[in-house]
Amino acid sequence: MRFEQTELLNIAFEMEGAPDAPPVFLLHGWPDAPIGWKPVAQALQQRGFRTIAPYLRGSHPTAFLSHDTPRYAVSVAMAQDVIDLADKLGIARFHVIGHDWGARTAYSLSVLFPERVQAIVTLALPYQPRGEFQLRSFDQARRYWYQFFQCTEAGADVVRRDPVGFARVQWETWSPAGWFTEEDFKLASEHFDKPDWVETTLNAYRSRYLPAEAVDPRYDALRVRLRSTREVLVPTTMIQGGEDYCDLPSSSEGQEAHFFAGYERIVLAGVGHFPHREAPAAVVQAALRRFGPARG
Repeated sequence: MRFEQTELLNIAFEMEGAPDAPPVFLLHGWPDAPIGWKPVAQALQQRGFRTIAPYLRGSHPTAFLSHDTPRYAVSVAMAQDVIDLADKLGIARFHVIGHDWGARTAYSLSVLFPERVQAIVTLALPYQPRGEFQLRSFDQARRYWYQFFQCTEAGADVVRRDPVGFARVQWETWSPAGWFTEEDFKLASEHFDKPDWVETTLNAYRSRYLPAEAVDPRYDALRVRLRSTREVLVPTTMIQGGEDYCDLPSSSEGQEAHFFAGYERIVLAGVGHFPHREAPAAVVQAALRRFGPARG
């Protein structure tokens, strides 16, 4: 594990591969941690890439430098965190693979910083033009119960008391049974029972529905830019689990018109919300097709 300090964060990250190899940022989702990328990362390293898997803001041991910094968890903030880390590492251009929150961050990176991003592969979450969160159907809303739950004070208190138990419910219900082991969950959940993880989780979901949630004015300009853009100018592959019980597969259909530099949508039969854990070989294959060879 390595660390780099930015203006707001001490960012922890895992980095492997040759120092001069083409870089790929692996952005984890919620509720997960960089350990989930291990099979994908190792395969990419064997193919000549360097992988950088940061612990996103709120995920221990990444830490805010000040108690006064809002635990703001929208995608523009996380996109800026990635740019700040890339700058610290001297990386001008890079590929991205993002899952869940990481997918949303990848889309925001491609819209806000297209000169930095070569190509993206997103897992589980569809593109949201202008960064606008939408409830497309009653069926989808029913699957988002965990978001509405956090918008009640009683629900938020439960999450604060037992964040690991709350995360466990999502792991058990977002994919077909049997996709993870107790060791898998133990290694990921070590990062969930910290105050910043809880507060960024609550901010991420409550801010979608409750107007009084904390914001950070540092990101106002990025938010305005994101809201003014519908098109993605970065080559994109979107991977959807055909048995995703959180984000309906139908939610990622018919999005081709938003992508101006190439777009492919892949649906993996029998796979749920965590394609990088459930079908890592398929994710690697899709990424290599999108990124091209590491050399030449």
